[in-house]
This record gives sequence, C-alpha cells and structure tokens, in this order.
Amino acid sequence: MAKLKLGIPKGSLENATIDLFRRAGFNIATSSRSYFPAIDDPEIECMLIRAQEMARYVEDGILDAGLTGLDWVSEVGADVHAVADLIYAKQSFGKVRWVLAVPESSTIQSAKDLEGKIVATELVATTKRYLASYGVTAKVEFSWGATEVKPPELADAIVEVTETGSSLRANKLRIVETVLESNTQLIANKTSWADPWKQRKLQDLKLLLDGAIAALGKVGLMLNVHKDNLATVLAVLPALKRPTVSPLSDGEWFAVNTILDEITVRTFIPRLKEAGGEGIVEYPLNKVIP
Repeated sequence: MAKLKLGIPKGSLENATIDLFRRAGFNIATSSRSYFPAIDDPEIECMLIRAQEMARYVEDGILDAGLTGLDWVSEVGADVHAVADLIYAKQSFGKVRWVLAVPESSTIQSAKDLEGKIVATELVATTKRYLASYGVTAKVEFSWGATEVKPPELADAIVEVTETGSSLRANKLRIVETVLESNTQLIANKTSWADPWKQRKLQDLKLLLDGAIAALGKVGLMLNVHKDNLATVLAVLPALKRPTVSPLSDGEWFAVNTILDEITVRTFIPRLKEAGGEGIVEYPLNKVIP
C-alpha cells in the first residue's frame, strides 16, 4: 500500500495540530515513548519532528510532507513546495510575529540603533538578513531558550516569537519592530508533490484541514419559523450569512439554517426567539467546506 510520510510538529504546536487533525477527521494518538504517532488512516505514516527541523527533512525527502512555520522554512532556506497556509498557532487562530524587543528602559528605538550591539534569538539567519536590510552590523547570538530574560545583562535586544506579547511585557520588554510574520504551512517535498498519488492525498488533506480551520470559532444554528414571521427572523440574521431556508411538510412553516461566529450567538438567539423563531438549536462544527 502506498503511504504518505507526514511530519507532525513536536513541541508548542503539537497539541494544536493534533486537535486540528481531529476536527478534520483524523485521530492521531501520541506516546511519550515514541516519535511515531498512530493515525487512523492506513495511507499516512506520521513522525514527530521539531518544527525547526521539519523543512530540512522534507526537502531531503526523508518526509513527503510536514507541518511547520513559514518562519522555519525561511530560516533554513528550504526548497519545498508550499501546499497550504494554515492560519493557526498554539494559543490563537491567527498568525504569530517575530519581534525585535528591548528592555523598557533601553534607548534603542529602531533596528538602526543596533549597530555594534548584541542580539539574542533562535532565528539567527533571518535576524541577520533583517539587520543587513538596514545596513546594520550587530552580533547575533543563537539563544537556546528563555530568550526574554537575557536583556540587558546578556544581550542588548532580542528577536523573539509572540502571539499576544504577554510574556514580553511580563519580562519588562518593549516591542520595537516586527521582523517577520509567520503562520503554519503544510509543505511537501518537490519530488513527492510530482507523484500523482501523493499530490492527490495532500490536496485532500489540505481541503479537510482548511475546512477545519474555517470552522474554528463558528457554530451552526437552526430553527423553525412560521411563514408570517419569516421576514422578521431573516432580518435579525446578518445579511452576508445567506441562511438556508427550506419549507417544512405542512407548508406553513420553514426551517432556517445558518452559520455564525460563536461569540455572536448569545446576542442572536434572544432576538430570534422574539421574532418568532421556535425549536432553536445551536450545534458545533468540525469543518466548513466552501
């Protein structure tokens, strides 16, 4: 049987990735004693790989495909095929930023002020390119972790990844500039992508993962409404959502079905009830396929 060798990012993205796959219809079971998670698709073979190393293993063909950050693809300059941009992160559904940050008391106001300074980061090559674009020469040191605690004693500035900025603020650091925006990507080895079976498998996977991401933060809402109240009920719902309206068996009643942002449902349900909606049901969504 043909198999797709797929890298799952180990570490900060691991749980979010496994949950995304679950929503997409794939159950992945990990074990602390194994780097080869089980997946309930006999055509896929998974391996846990650090996101920082994923692009290199995909480029070399050890893996057919993998999920990693655009930042790490750029950092190692990997020659891979980008199958999909998957906008999710370990805490939120958006992108992450690599930012230049300095102590709150620092006089540094821009990258141009880093001439001759020390910058600590895990993203060394990208940071060097960024500083070079400003014509700045600085000492860029690789940081093995806990980068936020290094200024001011061990470094003048850091380049660190953030979703919310809370960790930087907790360490009394101030963001100066954004160096790079990143999101998770599904990437493929170019030879694997040229294989018709593997390309089809990856396209199917992209469709399902995109559908799972589209469903994040959304719920389905269905209700019944008498024909006399239909216009009033539809006026309550957002115009751009285009709800599905279907006649029920007695001809006097209609079923209305729509998708809404979960955070807004608490506002709409009371108004729909007032407008004549009955049998209102809210239900979770795993995938939304356009």
